[in-house]
Amino acid sequence: MAIGKLLVANRGEIAVRIIRAAKALGIRTVQVHSEADADMLAVKQADEAVCIGPASAAQSYLSIPAILKAAQETGADAVHPGYGFLSENAEFARAVADAGLIFVGPEAATIERMGDKVAARVAAKAAGVPVVPGSEGRVEGEAAVMEAARAVGFPVMIKAAAGGGGRGIRIAQYEAELARLAPQARAEAQAAFGDGGLYIEKVIVNPRHIEVQVLGDGTNAVHCYERECSLQRRRQKVWEEAGAFGLSDETRAALCDSAVALAEAVGYRGAGTVEYLYDDASGAFYFIEMNTRIQVEHPVTEMVTGVDLVAEMIKVAGGAPLSLSQDQIAVNGHAIEVRINAEDPLRQFMPFPGKLTSLAIPEGEGIRFDHFLFEGYQIPPFYDSLLGKLIVHAPTRAAAIDKMAEALGALDLGGLKTTIPLHKALAASDDLREGRVHTQWLEPWLAAGNLTASA
Repeated sequence: MAIGKLLVANRGEIAVRIIRAAKALGIRTVQVHSEADADMLAVKQADEAVCIGPASAAQSYLSIPAILKAAQETGADAVHPGYGFLSENAEFARAVADAGLIFVGPEAATIERMGDKVAARVAAKAAGVPVVPGSEGRVEGEAAVMEAARAVGFPVMIKAAAGGGGRGIRIAQYEAELARLAPQARAEAQAAFGDGGLYIEKVIVNPRHIEVQVLGDGTNAVHCYERECSLQRRRQKVWEEAGAFGLSDETRAALCDSAVALAEAVGYRGAGTVEYLYDDASGAFYFIEMNTRIQVEHPVTEMVTGVDLVAEMIKVAGGAPLSLSQDQIAVNGHAIEVRINAEDPLRQFMPFPGKLTSLAIPEGEGIRFDHFLFEGYQIPPFYDSLLGKLIVHAPTRAAAIDKMAEALGALDLGGLKTTIPLHKALAASDDLREGRVHTQWLEPWLAAGNLTASA
């Protein structure tokens, strides 16, 4: 079934991005919004807009009945969830399908399977994908948690079986610490995801975080190579690159091939990301999870491959087979993305909603700024602080870092405190430039005073 009208069930920069892809495909768009987002850029750009509730996300962007009602009243054929909110909610995907609409993403059963970290781990092992040593399934009760940890060997990571975003995760160095932290992790997982299930993983010391972009049509899958996402603060990505630095051709091929094997094994449809921990010391990599949605960092992959990932997932959702074979996808140069948030990095990253008084965006070949901003826009305090993503592309990684530094100098969001100073300081870091980073690098670097007002 070809899609004629697409409802965008999200907000901010990803809503603008989806509308742009849909318009390029000749598809009409409907933008839902909360009362707080009535003047959002995506509302202005869509063919139609529908208010679905008050500012509270629980009563608007997370309200399945309100979104389905808007789709039915506007005659939409399909719903794109973007990222965050309901994008990895199997109940939502199922409700969309039950309403006779197309969900732009994988089937509900796939979201359910890959969203449960234990089930995803089982699927990965069955597909021959290396996994981090850990418990064979959920561990129920504190005695079982302790037994699993002893079998794996300390230090261990206690993780929520459901959900993501770093919620419900604790690291225990020894048994007494595990006994104290496991109940905390279980309570946090229950509160965040409605599921207190836990599992245990061996801690890989100072790993890098590398992920592979996949596209599938439910039968066949391809990869669009890998991304480096090791720069993280509180387990949230800050600076992302395509591709990962310092990998051998053999390791890169093994990573990407394993991601395709997993995607095909689960009948994956749409754009998805298979995430790994990479051990620099041994060169080994381990599956950790699969994100069943478009990622915030997808533009860096688009910049180096020329593949419009959002357009591809819309076409596949409408019933088309993959339009690209693996031998048609190649990497050209290097790309970097930084997340520009309305936060003050000099004051412990305190959120800074406010009014955008002026906007200057860098221009030029290989520079892209995905955003939802305009002069005079009042940043609402109710949602994620992401304002936009600055992306650069250059022939080499070193040239891309130089270009990013230059572009950051030209980007000005007047009236706001943002994370631009953080990224300027990172671009000047010798450790980052020489690839001496890992998932635990950024926070000690910040604590050491490397970010100053002069950055």
